[in-house]
Amino acid sequence: MNDFIVTLSETMFFGVAISLICYGIGTFVNRKVKFPLANPLLIAAILLIVILKIMDIEYETYLSEAKYISYLLTPATVCLAVPLYEKLQLLKDNLKAVLLGIFTGIVISAISIWGVCVVFSLDESVFATMLPKSTTTAIGMAVSEEMGGVVNITVAMIAITGISGNVLADWVLRLFRVTEPVARGIAIGTSSHVMGTSKALEMGETEGAMSGLAVAVAGLITVLIAPLLVGLY
Repeated sequence: MNDFIVTLSETMFFGVAISLICYGIGTFVNRKVKFPLANPLLIAAILLIVILKIMDIEYETYLSEAKYISYLLTPATVCLAVPLYEKLQLLKDNLKAVLLGIFTGIVISAISIWGVCVVFSLDESVFATMLPKSTTTAIGMAVSEEMGGVVNITVAMIAITGISGNVLADWVLRLFRVTEPVARGIAIGTSSHVMGTSKALEMGETEGAMSGLAVAVAGLITVLIAPLLVGLY
């Protein structure tokens, strides 16, 4: 049995297959349960952890085979431009407010991370690891690696941030009575990147378009200011 598990885990697309199966189960449960915490990504992550633990498969082994999924991250992010194109006039009418909202979100995120690192006396590498947590994975990995952060931890933080945004976005917006579609989309995309955008798309086309824009712009600004912020830490 152990030999079978070893052989299976070393199969080229084992990581891809098990990831897709876990996500499929998560999607099925989400449709049946209709509860915020029954998030497909959260369920998939938990199932993956359990399966890897039971089968005694090292994370590095899984990652070496699941990496092919990450190749789809960039084209998937680019596809978010489609709903934005359909709402282009709305963007033009609210351009200043949109850009100011995105920039404010990035600044607040950076300040909160800086505060945590200062309070707990964390070094520069930890700050660089945490800084791109609100960007999409493709951008966050590059920023973390370039700034000397721990890429694997950055990926985990990006996933946690995205899942949290996906699960809590609607509740938080209701709590603070944010009802304007543009503002809702910008808030979700800036704080919880592509995973949050999937929730914004469920809310409406405008929310989804603005969230997709926020993901792209927030990522670009983070790439530009990350070296400066890490250098000042």
